[in-house]
Amino acid sequence: MQPQPSGQPAAAPPLPRHVAIIMDGNGRWALGHGRARNTGHQSGLGPVRTVIEECVRRGIEALTLFAFSSENWARPADEVAGIMNLFCDALDRELPMLHANGVRLRFIGDLAALEARVRERAAEATAATAVNARLRLQLAVSYGGRQDIFAAARKLAARCVNGELDSNRLTVEDFAAGLALAGLPDPDLFIRTGGEQRISNFLLWNLAYAELYFTDTLWPDFSADDFELALQHFAGRQRRFGLTAEQLAS
Repeated sequence: MQPQPSGQPAAAPPLPRHVAIIMDGNGRWALGHGRARNTGHQSGLGPVRTVIEECVRRGIEALTLFAFSSENWARPADEVAGIMNLFCDALDRELPMLHANGVRLRFIGDLAALEARVRERAAEATAATAVNARLRLQLAVSYGGRQDIFAAARKLAARCVNGELDSNRLTVEDFAAGLALAGLPDPDLFIRTGGEQRISNFLLWNLAYAELYFTDTLWPDFSADDFELALQHFAGRQRRFGLTAEQLAS
């Protein structure tokens, strides 16, 4: 690295525009502390708040959190019920924090699968934060990446059948317009806590060029310092998008 000219401040490290996180390890954290699994989900709310505030402070545009996957419905019924109760309670409690930080909240996933009370709370929180513009926060609930792609394909097929689009002139952008994250930049940093190193059917289309960061830290223990380490990892990557390093340097 070339030294900076005397008196000239060093350039700020690059930041991601959009961060996507799988918040893994709540249940294992609870079991490790001799507690019921749902206490781990409760303890995971603190790091959610921390990451939101860090994104706002640093000027990151978008944050997408994998809160509940389409496969999580197969978990024990009492755990699922506890998570749904937690969603409702957290939305009520955290709405002032979201407003204070200028966060615009929306939900992605198969919301029709949720209980009516959860859908109502989600709709109310979405409407209440619709004018906020500092951070766009997506909560993926009852979400699966394959389902997202399949739904986009169905929308595209319907538009072709209805004559809105010519199937011989379709573009990648036409397809992407039907995805859950349409209108947002693709995530350029993906974080997974809890030690697993896979993306688990999360944002399969949108993570195509994301930098991947895995940490053994369980989600309830994830701190602002841990988030900083992930950002440092991102800043140290050379993002080539299929080009060579020589091309980028020229």
